[in-house]
Order: sequence, then structure tokens, then C-alpha cells
Amino acid sequence: MNFRVETIGGSLEEWECYVASNPAASNYHRAAWKRIIERSFGHRTYYLAATNGNGRIIGVLPLVYMSSKLFGSFLVSLPFFNYGGVLADSVEAEKVLIDGANKLMVRLGATHVELRHRETTIASLQAKQHKVTMILKLESTADAQWKNFNSKLRNQIRKPEKCGLEPQIGGIELLDGFYEVFTRNMRDLGTPVYGKDFFRNVLNELPRETRIVAVSYEGKTIAAGIATWFRDTMEIPWASSISDYKSMCPNNMLYWEAIKLAIGKGFTRFDFGRSTPDEGTFNFKKQWGAEPVPLYWQYLLQEGRSFPELNLKNPKFNLAIKIWQKLPLAVTNVIGPGIVRNIP
Repeated sequence: MNFRVETIGGSLEEWECYVASNPAASNYHRAAWKRIIERSFGHRTYYLAATNGNGRIIGVLPLVYMSSKLFGSFLVSLPFFNYGGVLADSVEAEKVLIDGANKLMVRLGATHVELRHRETTIASLQAKQHKVTMILKLESTADAQWKNFNSKLRNQIRKPEKCGLEPQIGGIELLDGFYEVFTRNMRDLGTPVYGKDFFRNVLNELPRETRIVAVSYEGKTIAAGIATWFRDTMEIPWASSISDYKSMCPNNMLYWEAIKLAIGKGFTRFDFGRSTPDEGTFNFKKQWGAEPVPLYWQYLLQEGRSFPELNLKNPKFNLAIKIWQKLPLAVTNVIGPGIVRNIP
């Protein structure tokens, strides 16, 4: 068949129809994230579609172009999130999209293309397998889910209520509290923080598929996360808590409220998000019964280039992280968004 690849713009209605019809699609293949990224960060996006001789879409690849003096220039599908990558009906369509991405990389002078795949891989591409996502299979009722937990976890879930913590689930009206907790936690980790407009755009663009889950103590938000969902799965891509209240187990209340919300909506899976095996967050998620699912980050590389290492584990960022952790929140909140917009 005569396959071709083109960059799709406009309303992306055909793109959305294809994503809706493909069982392997993820939340981040949806067109809404194109608008969110463009509005929040100002990045150029290239949404590639493979079509057959009749002009019907048979594969898609959302790409975001990131460029800065500090981190260089590259394409990612999809930055800021765990998933994206190639979505295609056949190996032939897949090859057309990879070829299109390669030509785009050369034309833009990018050093590499990063494709974030879950479970499946493209045989011709090199991959990193340093991360997993943690997936919990949900029972049909909260009571049934509760019975799966061991006594230690149950006590950790009960403790916040005994300490006077209160949960709340809502929308954009909870954004300020979420953002106060998020910015403090990211500063303490040594990580530049997203601007508040990013989260506002997520909530406004996907009002029926997002909620904020918050935990408060004496009227102050001390833990919060943003939940989003697609098909049978709910996930919390962004969650934080204030370490001063760790002994009260606010995170346990936060995630239990989110899990109950997911069960109430009829979802069958809860995605705890990306983790490094055997590290602290991995073990926290594992105790709920979540199982690791491999993430394959695959690359197209310009000749002579090696895998990129734009992450906090890279030793060359150690000094910058230590300095960042000591900066006042007022400073990190102002300069952070300008830095993090170029960290995928």
C-alpha cells in the first residue's frame, strides 16, 4: 500500500478518532495534551500521522520540540509524562512514522528523538529500561480493595483520620493549595517547578477527566495530587506532601481517597506512576499491591550521539540540586518554570 506521513494541525478531529479507536492508545496520545503543552510552555509540536492510499490515518506520533542553550535541542513523545510514543496499526505504518521522525530530527538539527513506550517496543530502536510504572488492579468495591491490604497499610491509612487530617476532592478551586505543597516539595527535592498555569491548563482542558485530591490539617493543605483518567485507568502524575507532617501519613490518605474515587467511577486499574525499582517511592507503591510494568524509552540518535542523561541521577547536576534546595521558595517559584520547561 502507498503509505505517507504528514504533520497534522487544526482541530485534530481525525487524530482524536484514530486514538479513540486504537486499543493501545494512552491518555497522552490525545490532542488535548498538544494544546496544554503549547499554551503552558510555548513549545513547537509536530503531530505526525501515517495515512494509507485512501488518506485514512493508520498511525500517529505526537512530538514536542525542546530547545535551550543549557540542555540542547531534541524531540520527545511525550515530555513531562510517562507515555506517548508510536501508535500504529502495523509494522509498516510504524516504520513510516519512525522515518518521518528521523527526517524531522535532521531538519531541526535535534540531537535525538525520545519515544516513551509502555510494555511494547520497536525492534529497530535502542532502549533504556531504567524505569517502571506501578499498576494496581482494582477490585469492584472499596471494601474488597481494603481486604487486600495488610494490617500495616491499613493502620497507615487509618492514622491520618485519627490525627485530624481531612480529605477533599474537587477541581480548580483546590489548585492554590495543591500548588503550595507541590512547589515546596519540588524545591526540597532540588527540582525546578512547573508554573501554576500548566496545572490550570490541564484542569481547564480536561475538566471531566481530572480531579484534585487534597489532604488538609487545621485548614491547611499538607498533601495533594492531580488525578487524570483515560479508559479503564486512573493515574496521579503529580502528587506531593509536606515532609513536616510525614508522621501523620497524609500520603496514605491521599492515595486511598484517589483509589476509592477510581473504584467509584468503575475503573479497573490505578497507575501510581513512574518509579525506579527498589527505591523509596517504588516500595511505597508496592505495598498497595501495585505491580511494576516496564517502561521502554527508545531513541533515534544523530550519528555519534549517546543516550541523553537529562535527569536528577546525572552526577553533573549534583551541585545545582544542592544549591536549588537552599533557595527561598519565592525565588524557585519565579525562575523554576523557565528552567523546567526544557527538562522532559
